[in-house]
Amino acid sequence: MSVARKSTFRASALLSGIVTREQLKQALDVLRSSESHDTPRSSVSDERLSQQLVEMELLTTYQVHQLKTGRTKLTLGPYVITDWIGQGGMGQVYKAVHQVMGRESAIKVLPQDKSTPEAIASFQHEIRMQAQLDHVNLVRAFDAGHDGNVHYLVTEYVPGTDLRRLLRSEGPLTIQQAANIAMQAANGLDYAHQSGLIHRDVKPGNLLVTPDGRAKVSDLGLSAFMHQPDDDPRAGKIVGTVDYLSPEQIRSPSEVTAASDIYSLGCTLYYAVTGKVPFPGGSVAEKTRRHLEETPWHPRRFNPDLNEEFVEIIADMMEKDPGLRIQSAAEVAARLEPWCGDSETTPSFQIRRMPWMPPPLSMDVEDDDLQETNGAEIHPVDFGTIDFRPAEAESLSELSQGTNPIASANDETWDDTRTPATLRGAAPSTTPQTNSLSQSATAVAIALAISIPVSLLLGTVLGFLLRSVM
Repeated sequence: MSVARKSTFRASALLSGIVTREQLKQALDVLRSSESHDTPRSSVSDERLSQQLVEMELLTTYQVHQLKTGRTKLTLGPYVITDWIGQGGMGQVYKAVHQVMGRESAIKVLPQDKSTPEAIASFQHEIRMQAQLDHVNLVRAFDAGHDGNVHYLVTEYVPGTDLRRLLRSEGPLTIQQAANIAMQAANGLDYAHQSGLIHRDVKPGNLLVTPDGRAKVSDLGLSAFMHQPDDDPRAGKIVGTVDYLSPEQIRSPSEVTAASDIYSLGCTLYYAVTGKVPFPGGSVAEKTRRHLEETPWHPRRFNPDLNEEFVEIIADMMEKDPGLRIQSAAEVAARLEPWCGDSETTPSFQIRRMPWMPPPLSMDVEDDDLQETNGAEIHPVDFGTIDFRPAEAESLSELSQGTNPIASANDETWDDTRTPATLRGAAPSTTPQTNSLSQSATAVAIALAISIPVSLLLGTVLGFLLRSVM
């Protein structure tokens, strides 16, 4: 059995074309010299050989894992796949190196088993969108192509993590940290808007943050022209991620403007300083109804240290009426700039390896579960027509639970006994409800406050009169 495993790894390494026979021999000789020259090469285990190849920087850990399982396809066109990054909105994302230029890049691959004509059209739409953009706060596209039936998009590689994972690791950000990231994102979005493009899926998972504090907006796969052409495969559809959808995206998806990205960025900023999405818990229909009708918890419920003037910026970004919202991403950046500070940017963090085994290159994927890389995160979907039901009162426990798409401790409502206030500083309430419900509750409370003392007074008088008669 061990011989079969050895032959599989060594044969796969040679068949892949990444390692030459001479390099394999060199690695074996290094291992033999550390023990005894009499040790035959065939007796060196695959484990020791693979470790040596990694130490010599001839293979990566990801490549070793693939070769040990007999997978030899580790190239796409002129690019060598070196690692797995994660899941994007349209497919798997890998780290790669150009064989001639030596430049590290990120490659988004459309899975072959999902390469339907509609999926290919959407993927090509994403490629065209990114090809038009060149800004320091947007992930740049370098190349695109196909290897056989596998379509791929090559973008710049951004070391670091996304904002969602950063918060799950480090907790809510300070005002300065959040303002710095959101301001950079706003600058990138302003450039896209000036180019006539709307992102349509701004969210924490699409804001990449480097250890030195640079932020870049990624995953432009849902982008659309402000005046959608007839060949846009998503024209007229509700697309995006439910926790960050603007009201107009839900009501009139064909009339979405740059203001929709500002609303989504406001929801993202809310999440950055609280660790909570604006409307946690509930189904997709319930969340979309809340975006249309309800006011989120005041952010200071979850982060009492927030400055009220800073909260006002979030509120202005999240106005339900696009006409009352901050009108441009440039204005968002200008209002956030004073809060960025001079010394503090993003919290220091280390790039951690994922605790699970990465999937192989997409053309070899057999298990659909391997496509999921973000836990139970809701990926951008077409929600279609939603039948909204009348608002129903919800328990505090339901409103306090973490957002279903992101199951982590950071999504639990903080232990805070303060009476919550709505975002605009309206009268405090125990649950965020519509105005009609709040007014009804107030009327009932006033009626009870008046009727109960009067009834007690009448009872006392009647009792005194009866005792006098008797």
